[in-house]
Amino acid sequence: MTGNDTPVGFIGLGNIGAPMAKRLLDRPGGLVVCDMRAEAVEKFVARGAKAAATAAEVAEQAAVISIVVVNDEQVRSVVSGPDGILSTARPGTVVAVHSTISDETAVQLAEECASHGVEFVDAPISGGAGGAKEGNLAIMVGGTEAAYEKVREPFGHFAGLVVHAGEVGAGTRMKLARNLLHFVSFTAAAEAQRLAEAAGLDITDLGKVVRHSDAITGGAGAIMLRDTTAPVTEDDFWHSILTHVRGLGEKDLALALAVGDRLEVPLPFARLALQGLGTGLGVGPGDIAKEQA
Repeated sequence: MTGNDTPVGFIGLGNIGAPMAKRLLDRPGGLVVCDMRAEAVEKFVARGAKAAATAAEVAEQAAVISIVVVNDEQVRSVVSGPDGILSTARPGTVVAVHSTISDETAVQLAEECASHGVEFVDAPISGGAGGAKEGNLAIMVGGTEAAYEKVREPFGHFAGLVVHAGEVGAGTRMKLARNLLHFVSFTAAAEAQRLAEAAGLDITDLGKVVRHSDAITGGAGAIMLRDTTAPVTEDDFWHSILTHVRGLGEKDLALALAVGDRLEVPLPFARLALQGLGTGLGVGPGDIAKEQA
């Protein structure tokens, strides 16, 4: 079976898993669900899904199985435990883990699956519960091309973007790189709030401004358009653009640091950013960074 005739299993019906699975209810191939909480399963059965008491029962009926549980230990149990998927899965089944786990765990599980003729993909998601409810998640898939082709259609019901990141483990590594930016940005946001608060500003208004302008400009993702991090040559299309960005960034960072110095607010992220901005953009430090080095 191919396309939307493929029966899909879903294990884990929590805050993110449930809205993802709901978008599979109307697929012609059918949906089999499993969760430790009977009440979570009952809601799906009432809408036509089949219930499974264990991961093994899911694998008896589904050709593609999505897993949304908490951590590596739970994923291992679902895949290769006593009542796990591999105890009953037919050759050709594709197991997709949407949980963010170690890339090494993903590779190990893929090897276990392969010994049973089962394909494994690590397919972490980005977009949170809101993206799941809207059916607009981003999914980063690590696995073979054949496995990727099998999961694209069902994933498309709850994702607005499905990317084939590469071999098994690549999906997880892409998710971790994405989240590195996410949480580093949170730390930088906290630093910006401290500066604003010390300056007597309403930091809730600052938050409104940040969310408004990022929705227009794209935030940090707006500069993530090149296919390499190598230095940008002067004859490259991007050189003038990124040099301009560096100039604006260094100027504003230096001005913010000056305010922080006057108010005695430490701004370690801002100092790192000033020194690393130009190099990170591939055009090297500008005059302001050189002066303050």
